Amino acid sequence: MSSLIPVERVEQKILLIRGEKVLLDNDLAELYGVETKAMNRAVKRNKDRFPDDFAFQLNEQEYEALRCHFGTSKGKGGRRYLPYVFTEQGIAMLSSVLKSKRAALVNVAIMRTFVQLRKMIASNKELVQKLAQLEKKYDHQFKMVFDAIRELMAPPPVPPKRRIK
Repeated sequence: MSSLIPVERVEQKILLIRGEKVLLDNDLAELYGVETKAMNRAVKRNKDRFPDDFAFQLNEQEYEALRCHFGTSKGKGGRRYLPYVFTEQGIAMLSSVLKSKRAALVNVAIMRTFVQLRKMIASNKELVQKLAQLEKKYDHQFKMVFDAIRELMAPPPVPPKRRIK
């Protein structure tokens, strides 16, 4: 199952839009092995299963920001409509709309990726809290040490994301 889609591949596709961790419709379609158009049609046929907190369509500004971020041009071809994005709950709901064995396996891999991300975020928060407690306990004499540790804990700069097709 894990060989179907490496966690790293899914992690690279997760974006933060409107404060939500989401995946683009074309990225999901690629993972599921279906056409984006076919997947979106299935979602539209089952609109009641995809409220706005499960899936939403990007607006012009969000799409332009993504295009600038990925460095894509407005060349010929490409999308004729604004892309949809799916939150973790929307992705889970996709398995009820896309009924293939691959869709089920892909959903499991994606859900595991989201769980792993939550664990990493939680452990980082715990580390920050413990560091703050130590800092209070050992006043300014260790300030340089604490500053250096905080610098090491800072997330690395985000590499440029892949291009939107």
